[in-house]
Formats: sequence, structure tokens, C-alpha cells
Amino acid sequence: MTTSTGGPLIAMDQVNKHFGPLHVLRDVDLNVDRGEVVVVIGPSGSGKSTLCRSINRLEPIDSGEIRFDGTPLPAEGRALARLRSEVGMVFQSFNLFAHKTVLENVTLGPVKVRKEKTAVVRERAMDLLERVGIANQADKLPAQLSGGQQQRAAIARALAMQPKAMLFDEPTSALDPEMVGEVLDVMTGLAADGMTMIVVTHEMGFARHAANRVIFMADGQLVEQAPPAEFFANPRTERARDFLSKVLTH
Repeated sequence: MTTSTGGPLIAMDQVNKHFGPLHVLRDVDLNVDRGEVVVVIGPSGSGKSTLCRSINRLEPIDSGEIRFDGTPLPAEGRALARLRSEVGMVFQSFNLFAHKTVLENVTLGPVKVRKEKTAVVRERAMDLLERVGIANQADKLPAQLSGGQQQRAAIARALAMQPKAMLFDEPTSALDPEMVGEVLDVMTGLAADGMTMIVVTHEMGFARHAANRVIFMADGQLVEQAPPAEFFANPRTERARDFLSKVLTH
């Protein structure tokens, strides 16, 4: 395990990313401290998901530097696998293994990647499934679960690796409206427990109540950032005011 450096847990310095002619991240500077919950909002296509995915190198960047716990992101190989085990990721599609039970999905990473003892991991997995409210679904296959239950299983799977930080890329956008709350409740609990989190979401209520800091992104840039009470009451930029006027009237 890497030792804590005392600086920010996640640090992005002048990060740029292109998809062909599209400049999706523009000179992004971002520090996230241990235990901080940062919610990233903004219009579709503003670079939010790319920002999130670049932190564990699912998207390689073109220039700049990203550091995790004081160490620059490894390019590949074992060091990258180790980094990914320390940064949990939850996607909008649940990405569970369809042919494995919920419990098998949750235990697979620690047993295969971390070489932990199966009995120890199973116990931890059941505790996590209890925590996210689906311990009674442990022996079912993902297809037998609702979308909300599948997403909670995906969160438990990420937590089973005992990550230092969690990345959420629009974790509720594929869910039916009545299931959104059950996933957000789990995330709010994680935030309250001090988990370092970066959450890309359209859920303004979650941003308001669970975030330490809200970041508004547009056109690949971090346009403004502030504590939620300040951001929602008094956005400084025209772009953020325009965005909020659209999303908060619905």
C-alpha cells in the first residue's frame, strides 16, 4: 500500500484531453482532499464523465498530470491495476458479471486481484450487501434484481476492494425514477462516513445535501466551484445561472 502524503488525495494539474478535433478537457486543475465529496454538474457533453474516467486512467490524457495519493498515475501494468483497486468506480450501467451471483460479483476482485482469503472476503461482502440493503439478494443473478438493486450491488462490489476514493459517473441516470432515491441514500451514507468521492450527476438534491463542493463544468472547463449553499444561492457565472435556471425549474 502507498503511504499517505498529507497532500490532496486526487490532484489534476493542467489536464487536457481531445477526442479527435473535440477538446473535451481544457487545462483542468483540480485537488480533492481526503474525505471530501465533490459533485460535478453541467450540461451534457461538458467533459464531466471524461474527467471522472481520467482519474483511474480509463481515459488516458493528452497532457498535464494526474496524481493519486501523491503518485503520478501509472501508464499500465501492475502499478495501474493497483491504482484501480484503490479507486472504486461506479458507472451508469452496472457492469456486473451476468453469470455470477451478487455475492460472487462482490467477492471476485478482492480474491482475484488482492489474493485475499475467500472466507474473509465473503464476510466483508455480506456486511457490505447488508449496508447497501440487499443482503437478501446475495445468491441471485444480476438479471433477477431491479436496476436500483443492481446499482447498489455495483457500489458494494467497488467497496469490497476497500478503496481510498470512489468515482461515480452518473450512477442514477439509467434508473427508473422510483429507484434513484435508494441509490442516492447509499451514496449519502458513504459521504457521511467520510469516503472521498467524486460524483458526476444530474441529481441536484444530492449535490445540495451531500457535497462539500459543487463544480460546474462547461465546454471542458471547470467554470466555477463553491460550497453547495453558495453555489445554488448565488452562482457567479452567467453560464452556471443559465444551467441552474433550466434544471431547477423541472
